[in-house]
Amino acid sequence: MRYSKILALGSAVAIAAGVSACGSSGNNSSTGGSSSSSAALSGAGSTFQAPLVSEWASRFKDSSGTTVNYQPVGSGAGIAQLTAGTVAFAGSDAVMKPEEVAAGRDKGTPVHLPIALGAVTVSYNLSGVRAGLRLDGPTIADIYLGKVKKWNDQEIASLNAGVNLPSTDITVCHRSDESGTTKNFTEFLADYSRAWAAGPGSDKSVQWPTGTGARGNDGVAGCVKQTSGAVGYVEQAYALQNNFTTAAVKNKEGQWIAPTLEATSAAGEGAKPPANLQFSTINAPGARSYPITAVTFQIVWQDACKAGLSKATATSLKAWLTYILGDGQRVAPQLEYAPLPASIQSRAQAKVDALVCNGSPIS
Repeated sequence: MRYSKILALGSAVAIAAGVSACGSSGNNSSTGGSSSSSAALSGAGSTFQAPLVSEWASRFKDSSGTTVNYQPVGSGAGIAQLTAGTVAFAGSDAVMKPEEVAAGRDKGTPVHLPIALGAVTVSYNLSGVRAGLRLDGPTIADIYLGKVKKWNDQEIASLNAGVNLPSTDITVCHRSDESGTTKNFTEFLADYSRAWAAGPGSDKSVQWPTGTGARGNDGVAGCVKQTSGAVGYVEQAYALQNNFTTAAVKNKEGQWIAPTLEATSAAGEGAKPPANLQFSTINAPGARSYPITAVTFQIVWQDACKAGLSKATATSLKAWLTYILGDGQRVAPQLEYAPLPASIQSRAQAKVDALVCNGSPIS
Protein backbone atom coordinates (compact mmCIF):
# COMPACT_ATOMS: atom_id res chain seq x y z
CA MET A 1 0.00 0.00 0.00
CA ARG A 2 1.40 3.36 -1.05
CA TYR A 3 -0.44 5.71 1.32
CA SER A 4 2.49 8.12 1.70
CA LYS A 5 2.58 8.65 -2.05
CA ILE A 6 -1.16 8.79 -2.47
CA LEU A 7 -2.15 11.10 0.34
CA ALA A 8 0.15 14.11 0.03
CA LEU A 9 -2.07 16.62 1.80
CA GLY A 10 -3.38 19.50 -0.24
CA SER A 11 -1.87 18.31 -3.52
CA ALA A 12 -3.57 17.39 -6.75
CA VAL A 13 -3.80 13.76 -7.69
CA ALA A 14 -2.01 13.73 -11.02
CA ILE A 15 0.39 11.46 -12.79
CA ALA A 16 1.82 14.10 -15.13
CA ALA A 17 1.38 17.74 -15.99
CA GLY A 18 -2.20 18.41 -16.99
CA VAL A 19 -3.48 18.25 -20.53
CA SER A 20 -7.09 19.27 -20.91
CA ALA A 21 -9.50 16.42 -21.47
CA CYS A 22 -12.00 18.60 -23.26
CA GLY A 23 -11.94 18.94 -27.01
CA SER A 24 -12.12 22.38 -28.54
CA SER A 25 -15.20 23.44 -30.45
CA GLY A 26 -13.39 22.32 -33.57
CA ASN A 27 -13.24 18.78 -32.22
CA ASN A 28 -16.95 18.63 -31.53
CA SER A 29 -17.83 17.85 -35.12
CA SER A 30 -19.54 15.04 -36.95
CA THR A 31 -16.15 13.47 -37.63
CA GLY A 32 -15.44 13.23 -33.89
CA GLY A 33 -12.19 15.24 -33.95
CA SER A 34 -8.74 13.69 -33.63
CA SER A 35 -8.22 10.07 -34.61
CA SER A 36 -5.42 9.59 -32.07
CA SER A 37 -5.85 6.38 -30.10
CA SER A 38 -4.95 7.99 -26.78
CA ALA A 39 -5.67 11.35 -25.17
CA ALA A 40 -4.98 12.62 -21.68
CA LEU A 41 -7.95 12.72 -19.34
CA SER A 42 -8.88 15.26 -16.72
CA GLY A 43 -11.24 14.64 -13.83
CA ALA A 44 -12.15 16.43 -10.63
CA GLY A 45 -14.24 15.95 -7.54
CA SER A 46 -14.41 13.59 -4.59
CA THR A 47 -11.49 13.55 -2.16
CA PHE A 48 -13.01 10.33 -0.79
CA GLN A 49 -12.00 8.40 -3.92
CA ALA A 50 -8.77 10.31 -4.56
CA PRO A 51 -6.35 7.73 -3.06
CA LEU A 52 -7.88 5.01 -5.21
CA VAL A 53 -7.99 7.16 -8.36
CA SER A 54 -4.31 8.00 -7.87
CA GLU A 55 -3.32 4.33 -7.74
CA TRP A 56 -5.58 3.47 -10.67
CA ALA A 57 -4.17 6.35 -12.73
CA SER A 58 -0.60 5.21 -12.14
CA ARG A 59 -1.36 1.65 -13.21
CA PHE A 60 -3.54 2.75 -16.15
CA LYS A 61 -0.74 4.92 -17.50
CA ASP A 62 1.67 2.00 -17.20
CA SER A 63 -0.64 -0.24 -19.23
CA SER A 64 -2.12 2.22 -21.73
CA GLY A 65 0.20 5.22 -21.88
CA THR A 66 -2.73 7.52 -21.10
CA THR A 67 -2.29 10.18 -18.43
CA VAL A 68 -5.18 10.75 -16.02
CA ASN A 69 -5.09 14.03 -14.10
CA TYR A 70 -7.49 14.24 -11.15
CA GLN A 71 -8.08 17.27 -8.94
CA PRO A 72 -9.53 16.29 -5.51
CA VAL A 73 -11.62 19.43 -5.02
CA GLY A 74 -14.77 17.90 -3.50
CA SER A 75 -17.82 16.29 -5.08
CA GLY A 76 -19.75 19.51 -5.56
CA ALA A 77 -16.87 21.27 -7.30
CA GLY A 78 -16.26 18.22 -9.47
CA ILE A 79 -19.85 18.17 -10.68
CA ALA A 80 -19.63 21.90 -11.38
CA GLN A 81 -16.51 21.35 -13.50
CA LEU A 82 -18.18 18.51 -15.40
CA THR A 83 -21.13 20.81 -16.11
CA ALA A 84 -18.78 23.59 -17.24
CA GLY A 85 -17.06 21.17 -19.62
CA THR A 86 -13.59 21.52 -18.12
CA VAL A 87 -13.20 17.83 -17.17
CA ALA A 88 -14.11 14.53 -18.79
CA PHE A 89 -15.41 12.95 -15.59
CA ALA A 90 -16.49 13.99 -12.11
CA GLY A 91 -15.83 12.00 -8.96
CA SER A 92 -18.72 12.17 -6.53
CA ASP A 93 -19.85 10.35 -3.40
CA ALA A 94 -23.43 11.50 -3.92
CA VAL A 95 -25.70 11.39 -6.95
CA MET A 96 -26.47 14.59 -8.78
CA LYS A 97 -29.38 16.61 -7.47
CA PRO A 98 -32.19 17.55 -9.91
CA GLU A 99 -30.94 21.12 -10.08
CA GLU A 100 -27.43 19.90 -10.93
CA VAL A 101 -28.82 17.72 -13.73
CA ALA A 102 -30.84 20.69 -14.99
CA ALA A 103 -27.75 22.93 -14.96
CA GLY A 104 -26.01 20.52 -17.34
CA ARG A 105 -28.94 19.85 -19.66
CA ASP A 106 -27.08 21.37 -22.64
CA LYS A 107 -24.42 18.66 -22.18
CA GLY A 108 -26.94 15.84 -22.34
CA THR A 109 -27.63 12.94 -19.98
CA PRO A 110 -25.31 12.26 -17.03
CA VAL A 111 -24.38 8.62 -16.37
CA HIS A 112 -23.56 7.61 -12.79
CA LEU A 113 -21.05 4.78 -12.55
CA PRO A 114 -20.41 3.26 -9.11
CA ILE A 115 -16.71 2.43 -8.85
CA ALA A 116 -16.13 1.23 -5.26
CA LEU A 117 -17.36 1.39 -1.67
CA GLY A 118 -15.52 2.93 1.24
CA ALA A 119 -15.95 3.48 4.95
CA VAL A 120 -16.54 6.94 6.41
CA THR A 121 -14.78 6.60 9.74
CA VAL A 122 -15.51 8.48 12.95
CA SER A 123 -11.88 9.24 13.80
CA TYR A 124 -10.77 10.84 17.04
CA ASN A 125 -7.71 12.18 18.83
CA LEU A 126 -8.10 11.43 22.53
CA SER A 127 -5.18 10.86 24.84
CA GLY A 128 -5.44 7.59 26.76
CA VAL A 129 -8.23 6.14 24.61
CA ARG A 130 -6.50 4.24 21.83
CA ALA A 131 -9.01 1.48 21.19
CA GLY A 132 -12.45 0.22 21.98
CA LEU A 133 -14.52 3.41 21.84
CA ARG A 134 -18.13 2.85 20.81
CA LEU A 135 -20.43 5.50 19.35
CA ASP A 136 -23.97 5.12 18.06
CA GLY A 137 -25.93 7.30 15.65
CA PRO A 138 -27.83 9.38 18.22
CA THR A 139 -24.66 10.13 20.18
CA ILE A 140 -22.65 11.09 17.09
CA ALA A 141 -25.51 13.38 16.07
CA ASP A 142 -25.57 15.00 19.51
CA ILE A 143 -21.79 15.57 19.32
CA TYR A 144 -22.20 17.30 15.96
CA LEU A 145 -25.21 19.25 17.22
CA GLY A 146 -23.03 20.57 20.04
CA LYS A 147 -25.16 18.95 22.74
CA VAL A 148 -22.40 16.60 23.88
CA LYS A 149 -19.39 18.79 24.62
CA LYS A 150 -16.99 16.63 26.68
CA TRP A 151 -15.62 13.15 26.14
CA ASN A 152 -16.79 11.95 29.55
CA ASP A 153 -20.36 13.09 28.93
CA GLN A 154 -22.84 10.53 30.24
CA GLU A 155 -24.17 9.87 26.75
CA ILE A 156 -20.75 8.62 25.63
CA ALA A 157 -19.93 6.98 28.95
CA SER A 158 -23.12 4.91 28.87
CA LEU A 159 -21.91 3.25 25.65
CA ASN A 160 -18.40 2.62 26.97
CA ALA A 161 -18.51 0.88 30.33
CA GLY A 162 -15.03 0.30 31.69
CA VAL A 163 -13.37 2.92 29.48
CA ASN A 164 -11.63 5.72 31.38
CA LEU A 165 -12.92 8.75 29.48
CA PRO A 166 -11.20 12.09 30.16
CA SER A 167 -13.08 15.34 30.68
CA THR A 168 -11.44 16.79 27.57
CA ASP A 169 -13.53 19.19 25.50
CA ILE A 170 -14.70 17.78 22.17
CA THR A 171 -13.62 19.68 19.06
CA VAL A 172 -15.81 18.84 16.09
CA CYS A 173 -14.08 18.78 12.69
CA HIS A 174 -16.22 18.91 9.55
CA ARG A 175 -15.98 19.72 5.87
CA SER A 176 -16.19 23.33 4.72
CA ASP A 177 -16.60 22.51 1.02
CA GLU A 178 -19.40 20.77 -0.88
CA SER A 179 -18.73 17.12 -0.23
CA GLY A 180 -20.32 13.78 -0.99
CA THR A 181 -18.66 12.50 2.18
CA THR A 182 -20.70 15.10 4.07
CA LYS A 183 -23.85 13.99 2.23
CA ASN A 184 -23.31 10.40 3.33
CA PHE A 185 -22.33 11.27 6.89
CA THR A 186 -25.29 13.60 7.40
CA GLU A 187 -27.63 11.01 5.87
CA PHE A 188 -26.44 8.62 8.57
CA LEU A 189 -27.02 11.25 11.29
CA ALA A 190 -30.49 12.12 10.00
CA ASP A 191 -31.55 8.46 10.13
CA TYR A 192 -30.90 8.39 13.90
CA SER A 193 -31.67 11.92 15.03
CA ARG A 194 -34.92 13.80 14.50
CA ALA A 195 -33.16 16.95 15.65
CA TRP A 196 -30.53 16.51 12.97
CA ALA A 197 -33.06 15.68 10.27
CA ALA A 198 -35.17 18.73 11.16
CA GLY A 199 -32.12 20.99 11.56
CA PRO A 200 -28.98 20.72 9.46
CA GLY A 201 -30.46 17.88 7.39
CA SER A 202 -28.58 15.88 4.76
CA ASP A 203 -26.74 17.42 1.83
CA LYS A 204 -23.26 17.97 0.38
CA SER A 205 -23.11 21.18 2.41
CA VAL A 206 -25.05 21.97 5.60
CA GLN A 207 -25.16 24.65 8.27
CA TRP A 208 -23.02 23.10 10.99
CA PRO A 209 -24.20 23.91 14.53
CA THR A 210 -20.66 23.74 15.89
CA GLY A 211 -17.10 22.87 15.02
CA THR A 212 -14.18 23.73 12.77
CA GLY A 213 -14.42 23.48 8.99
CA ALA A 214 -11.70 22.21 6.66
CA ARG A 215 -11.53 21.45 2.95
CA GLY A 216 -11.40 17.86 1.78
CA ASN A 217 -10.94 14.58 3.60
CA ASP A 218 -7.29 15.55 4.02
CA GLY A 219 -8.31 18.85 5.65
CA VAL A 220 -10.59 17.15 8.17
CA ALA A 221 -7.88 14.58 8.83
CA GLY A 222 -5.46 17.43 9.52
CA CYS A 223 -7.95 19.04 11.90
CA VAL A 224 -8.28 15.81 13.87
CA LYS A 225 -4.54 15.11 13.91
CA GLN A 226 -3.59 18.58 15.11
CA THR A 227 -6.26 19.01 17.80
CA SER A 228 -6.37 17.14 21.10
CA GLY A 229 -9.93 16.04 21.79
CA ALA A 230 -10.99 16.31 18.16
CA VAL A 231 -13.43 14.10 16.28
CA GLY A 232 -14.00 14.08 12.54
CA TYR A 233 -15.48 12.03 9.71
CA VAL A 234 -12.83 10.91 7.21
CA GLU A 235 -12.49 8.18 4.60
CA GLN A 236 -10.70 5.05 5.78
CA ALA A 237 -7.54 5.52 3.68
CA TYR A 238 -6.94 8.92 5.26
CA ALA A 239 -7.56 7.47 8.73
CA LEU A 240 -4.98 4.75 8.05
CA GLN A 241 -2.45 7.21 6.66
CA ASN A 242 -2.71 9.28 9.86
CA ASN A 243 -2.77 6.28 12.22
CA PHE A 244 -6.09 7.47 13.60
CA THR A 245 -8.11 5.68 16.22
CA THR A 246 -11.60 5.03 14.89
CA ALA A 247 -14.83 4.29 16.71
CA ALA A 248 -16.92 1.16 16.32
CA VAL A 249 -20.42 2.28 15.27
CA LYS A 250 -23.69 0.50 16.02
CA ASN A 251 -25.49 -0.67 12.89
CA LYS A 252 -29.17 -1.25 12.17
CA GLU A 253 -28.98 -4.75 13.62
CA GLY A 254 -27.62 -3.41 16.91
CA GLN A 255 -24.08 -4.71 16.30
CA TRP A 256 -20.95 -2.70 17.06
CA ILE A 257 -18.95 -2.66 13.82
CA ALA A 258 -15.46 -1.31 13.18
CA PRO A 259 -14.74 0.27 9.77
CA THR A 260 -12.93 -2.72 8.28
CA LEU A 261 -12.73 -3.78 4.64
CA GLU A 262 -14.87 -6.83 5.43
CA ALA A 263 -17.58 -4.69 7.04
CA THR A 264 -17.52 -2.28 4.10
CA SER A 265 -17.91 -5.17 1.66
CA ALA A 266 -20.79 -6.56 3.72
CA ALA A 267 -22.68 -3.29 3.32
CA GLY A 268 -22.63 -3.70 -0.45
CA GLU A 269 -23.65 -7.35 -0.56
CA GLY A 270 -27.37 -6.76 -0.23
CA ALA A 271 -27.54 -3.63 -2.39
CA LYS A 272 -30.17 -3.66 -5.11
CA PRO A 273 -29.58 -0.53 -7.17
CA PRO A 274 -32.24 0.83 -9.54
CA ALA A 275 -31.66 0.83 -13.29
CA ASN A 276 -29.78 4.14 -13.16
CA LEU A 277 -27.37 2.73 -10.53
CA GLN A 278 -27.97 5.71 -8.27
CA PHE A 279 -28.04 4.15 -4.80
CA SER A 280 -26.76 4.48 -1.25
CA THR A 281 -25.34 1.96 1.22
CA ILE A 282 -25.67 4.20 4.28
CA ASN A 283 -27.27 2.16 7.09
CA ALA A 284 -27.26 -0.93 4.90
CA PRO A 285 -28.92 -3.98 6.46
CA GLY A 286 -26.95 -6.95 7.69
CA ALA A 287 -25.37 -7.87 11.01
CA ARG A 288 -21.85 -7.53 9.60
CA SER A 289 -22.39 -4.22 7.75
CA TYR A 290 -20.54 -1.06 8.73
CA PRO A 291 -23.31 1.54 8.81
CA ILE A 292 -21.42 4.52 7.34
CA THR A 293 -20.37 2.82 4.12
CA ALA A 294 -20.53 5.04 1.05
CA VAL A 295 -20.71 4.33 -2.67
CA THR A 296 -18.40 6.52 -4.73
CA PHE A 297 -19.20 7.30 -8.36
CA GLN A 298 -17.64 8.64 -11.50
CA ILE A 299 -20.08 10.67 -13.56
CA VAL A 300 -19.77 11.17 -17.31
CA TRP A 301 -22.00 12.34 -20.16
CA GLN A 302 -23.85 9.73 -22.19
CA ASP A 303 -22.70 11.35 -25.44
CA ALA A 304 -19.19 12.48 -24.59
CA CYS A 305 -18.52 14.23 -27.91
CA LYS A 306 -21.74 16.23 -27.97
CA ALA A 307 -20.77 17.32 -24.46
CA GLY A 308 -17.46 18.68 -25.78
CA LEU A 309 -14.88 15.87 -25.89
CA SER A 310 -12.90 14.87 -28.96
CA LYS A 311 -13.30 11.37 -30.31
CA ALA A 312 -9.81 10.50 -29.06
CA THR A 313 -10.62 11.70 -25.56
CA ALA A 314 -13.94 9.87 -25.56
CA THR A 315 -12.11 6.69 -26.55
CA SER A 316 -9.60 7.16 -23.72
CA LEU A 317 -12.43 7.86 -21.29
CA LYS A 318 -14.16 4.60 -22.17
CA ALA A 319 -10.86 2.71 -21.80
CA TRP A 320 -10.28 4.32 -18.35
CA LEU A 321 -13.75 3.43 -17.10
CA THR A 322 -13.41 -0.13 -18.44
CA TYR A 323 -10.09 -0.48 -16.62
CA ILE A 324 -11.39 0.69 -13.23
CA LEU A 325 -14.45 -1.57 -13.49
CA GLY A 326 -12.24 -4.51 -14.51
CA ASP A 327 -8.63 -4.87 -13.38
CA GLY A 328 -9.00 -1.82 -11.13
CA GLN A 329 -11.45 -3.61 -8.88
CA ARG A 330 -8.68 -5.97 -7.77
CA VAL A 331 -6.61 -2.97 -6.67
CA ALA A 332 -9.35 -1.47 -4.45
CA PRO A 333 -8.85 -3.74 -1.38
CA GLN A 334 -5.15 -2.82 -1.24
CA LEU A 335 -6.25 0.69 -0.26
CA GLU A 336 -9.12 -0.47 2.02
CA TYR A 337 -11.89 0.19 -0.50
CA ALA A 338 -14.38 -2.57 -1.20
CA PRO A 339 -14.77 -3.62 -4.84
CA LEU A 340 -18.23 -3.61 -6.35
CA PRO A 341 -20.32 -6.76 -6.05
CA ALA A 342 -20.12 -8.63 -9.37
CA SER A 343 -23.75 -7.97 -10.24
CA ILE A 344 -23.30 -4.21 -9.88
CA GLN A 345 -19.95 -4.24 -11.66
CA SER A 346 -21.46 -5.91 -14.73
CA ARG A 347 -24.33 -3.42 -14.84
CA ALA A 348 -21.89 -0.50 -14.59
CA GLN A 349 -19.79 -1.95 -17.41
CA ALA A 350 -22.90 -2.23 -19.57
CA LYS A 351 -23.43 1.51 -19.12
CA VAL A 352 -19.82 2.17 -20.14
CA ASP A 353 -20.29 0.00 -23.22
CA ALA A 354 -23.35 2.10 -24.14
CA LEU A 355 -21.50 5.45 -24.13
CA VAL A 356 -21.44 7.16 -27.52
CA CYS A 357 -19.62 9.85 -29.47
CA ASN A 358 -21.96 11.98 -31.58
CA GLY A 359 -24.54 9.20 -31.42
CA SER A 360 -22.19 6.44 -32.58
CA PRO A 361 -20.67 3.71 -30.38
CA ILE A 362 -17.20 4.44 -29.06
CA SER A 363 -14.79 1.90 -30.49
